Amino acid sequence: PRISAARLDRVLSGERRLIALNGLTPAERRAVHALALGGVTFEPEDRRVYPLGSSAVHLIGRSDTGGQGVAGAELAFDQEIRAAGAASEDFPLSIDLRVQGVVENELAIAAEEHKAKGAVAVVADVQTGEILAMASWPTYDANRRNAAPEEATLNRVVSAHYEMGSVFKSFTVAAGIDTGRADMNTLFDASQALQIGKRRITDFHATNKVLTLEEVYLHSSNIGTSRLAVEMGGDVMRDYFRRLGLLDAAPIELKESAAPPKVRKWDDSTLASLSFGYGIMVTPIQYVSAYGALVNGGRYVPPTLRKGGRPNAQTHQVISPETSANMIDLMRRNVTRGSGRFADAPGLRMGGKTGSANKLVNGRYNPAVAVGSFAGVFPADGPVDAKRYTVFVLMDEPGVYPRTGGYVAAPAVGRIAARIAGFLGVERKADRWSTALGEKIPEFQDVEGDGR
Repeated sequence: PRISAARLDRVLSGERRLIALNGLTPAERRAVHALALGGVTFEPEDRRVYPLGSSAVHLIGRSDTGGQGVAGAELAFDQEIRAAGAASEDFPLSIDLRVQGVVENELAIAAEEHKAKGAVAVVADVQTGEILAMASWPTYDANRRNAAPEEATLNRVVSAHYEMGSVFKSFTVAAGIDTGRADMNTLFDASQALQIGKRRITDFHATNKVLTLEEVYLHSSNIGTSRLAVEMGGDVMRDYFRRLGLLDAAPIELKESAAPPKVRKWDDSTLASLSFGYGIMVTPIQYVSAYGALVNGGRYVPPTLRKGGRPNAQTHQVISPETSANMIDLMRRNVTRGSGRFADAPGLRMGGKTGSANKLVNGRYNPAVAVGSFAGVFPADGPVDAKRYTVFVLMDEPGVYPRTGGYVAAPAVGRIAARIAGFLGVERKADRWSTALGEKIPEFQDVEGDGR
């Protein structure tokens, strides 16, 4: 802080009490005190300071000059923070600063490497809904918010909407298995494009053959998931999407949590699009919460920033525990044999799904303007109610090719998992697909993946 010579003279020579400067840090107070200025005194005042600078800045939020929370956790928990402060107690959030630091570091590295316009990353406990890390890039210093460009202050995790592409295939496949419409061996004809009215649906990496449901997922077949969605019908798809929280704002405590645009139609063409993540825009926190329901035994657990989870959280069953077990196994297969191979973290039994989507530019989907993401889960073994964590990374408009999620997001997910596993108590072990060192078990052969 600075004070003009004229104001300083007025303060020192005036006859009434005036405030020279407020918001001094202890170090600044000592420096002023050392000047031995006559008549200058100091008084304590309540003020928010952010010693971590840019770390977790978007979720912590900010307060006004009077200490009133106006954004982020500062706003969401304002009264509870004040009550804790009055009692000289802490108000803990669910964020693990060790995990947060890793996530911010790896997200910045990936965003800069791929020259992305923006990026997000989230780590969550699928059983409790606790958010252990939430990062939005680019970022800024909380103590210098007024100097931050507007694009840096947006919390993309809860406020930005994206068409996410093939990461939505996990929801379609889970609904198909859960309704009994399909199992891993059900066949879908992807030998040629699917015609719906005047619309022709193709696969990014065409196999030109009949695929099992497992192969549909591992090859990330648009044709296969479209056929499944159309067979289930609009009422079924809408019901699953609603129960997964994909049609409403995520019920996290942050007031910035934005409601998604409404899906206007549920006809066959729309169902085909929805099955592979087009025609629906959601926030990353919506996606992470829905994805968690697929891998925790089938329960939708509201996301929370409260340490220990939200008391009396209202959960509901979306899919059966058996379907959840199938999805966990399928996601693991996708990392060992399919499009998610670049997310593998040796010994951590990573599972997950790639996602890629072109953005609408002037009314047309432009392949040069894309979103790439990867939704990961680890460890993808053990009972459905075991401790398990999701790691989600999304790159918004990567500027270098290839732009698919398997290349721009999956490697970051693997690196994050490898670095945070020790903090979370996840040990490296072998499973039926690979050794604890990540070496593939010989009898299982790769299926060609395309990074979609």
